Amino acid sequence: MTTLPTFEDLARLIADASLLRGEFTLRSGRTSHYYLDKYRFSTKPEILQPLAQMFRERIPEGTQRLAGAELGGIPLVAAASLATGLPSVFVRGERKTYGTGQRIEGDLKAGESLVFLEDVATTGGQALEAVEVLQKAGAKVSGVISVINREEGARENIEAAGLKFEALFSVADLGVVDP
Repeated sequence: MTTLPTFEDLARLIADASLLRGEFTLRSGRTSHYYLDKYRFSTKPEILQPLAQMFRERIPEGTQRLAGAELGGIPLVAAASLATGLPSVFVRGERKTYGTGQRIEGDLKAGESLVFLEDVATTGGQALEAVEVLQKAGAKVSGVISVINREEGARENIEAAGLKFEALFSVADLGVVDP
């Protein structure tokens, strides 16, 4: 059995892997002096495995399925699915124009209880867009669990939409100070 890192050690691993400094435009359109590159932490098994365990501990009882957005949510949801035994679905940013033409990939049944897993939450916009797609398909989304909360409105926006919000780490946990 692999020993999982402590919370502090995992926070350091995530920050060391993903924190970039410079000028970045965020999905929200805002600019930032730092960027947390989700692919730099979600592609490392030594980080992904303990994140999956942290997700597992926070998935509410009664959850029937996990969900995440393409592309960043796929490794997180897949790892959490393996850790929990729960099936998953993925929400595309746009309906694909080939094959089945789906916006939701995977087997989703109306009425199922879902939790949406997010990588980095800034304003919560991407999560809320995906949750709306899931709800229109009949899913009952209870909440959003993010790996990192940038603490720039995601919690407030997600909770204002009637969903529970939880983050595994805040930028403060990662030691990020925006000059």
